[in-house]
Amino acid sequence: MGTLVRYAVDGPVAHLTLDSPENRNALSTALVEQLHQGFTDAVADPGVRTVVLGHTGGTFCAGADLAEAAGRDPSEVAVDRAREMTRLLRRILELPAPVIGAIDGHVRAGGLGLVGACDIVVAGQNSTFALTEARIGVAPSIISLTLLPKLTARAASRYFVTGEKFGAEEAAEIGLVTLAADDVDASVAELTASIAKASPQGLAASKALTTTPILETFDRHAETLTRQSAELFVSEEAREGMLAFLEKRPPRWVR
Repeated sequence: MGTLVRYAVDGPVAHLTLDSPENRNALSTALVEQLHQGFTDAVADPGVRTVVLGHTGGTFCAGADLAEAAGRDPSEVAVDRAREMTRLLRRILELPAPVIGAIDGHVRAGGLGLVGACDIVVAGQNSTFALTEARIGVAPSIISLTLLPKLTARAASRYFVTGEKFGAEEAAEIGLVTLAADDVDASVAELTASIAKASPQGLAASKALTTTPILETFDRHAETLTRQSAELFVSEEAREGMLAFLEKRPPRWVR
C-alpha cells in the first residue's frame, strides 16, 4: 500500500500532504484511512493549532478512485465508497483545529468536497476546478453537503450541471476558496502564523460557530444523500459513464 498521505509537524502546524500523484490523489480507501490517521495524530498533539491539507503533483484530488471498483461487487463498492466520503467530510468539519486547504493544481468531483469542508482554502494560479459527476452519470450528492453552504446559489446551479472547468479567481468569487494567491506557501504561512496566536479552546469554539450550522444540515441529509450516491453509482448510466471514462471515449447514453 505504501504512504499515500505524508504527515509532518512544523511548530504549531500539522501538514497532511496527499502523495499519490500516479492516480491524481484519487480518494482510494487506503488514502482516506491515512487521512483519518493524520487528523487523529494532529488532534492528539497538544502543540498543533492548525492542519494544512496539501498535495504533491499537479492534481490536488481527482475525486473517487474509479479503478478501485474493478473486480468487486458494484453494490458493495457503491455503499462503501459513499460512506467513506460522508465520514471523511464530517471528520474535517468536526475537527477542533481549523483546516487550511493549500491547492496549486487540479481539483475534480469529490475533491471539491474536501475543498468545501476545509475552513480556509488558498488556491494558486495553477488551480482548476470542475464538478464532473453528471458527465459520468452520477451527481455530487454527498459533497453537496459541504459545497452548497459555501457556493453562491447561481454558481452551484451552473457548475453542478455543466461540468465546466474554472480557475482560482472564479473559485474565490463564488465562495469555493478563500483567496486566490500567486504564492500559496507564503499565503498559508501568513494564515498559520495568525492562527498560532490563538488558544486551542478559542480555536475550537470559534471554528464550531461556523461549522455547527453546516453539521446540522449535514446530519439531517447525509443518510439520504449517501443512499442516493450509492444508487446512482450502480445505475446503467453510471456504468457506461465510468467505463467510457476509463476507456477514454465518449459515453453512449441510451434513453
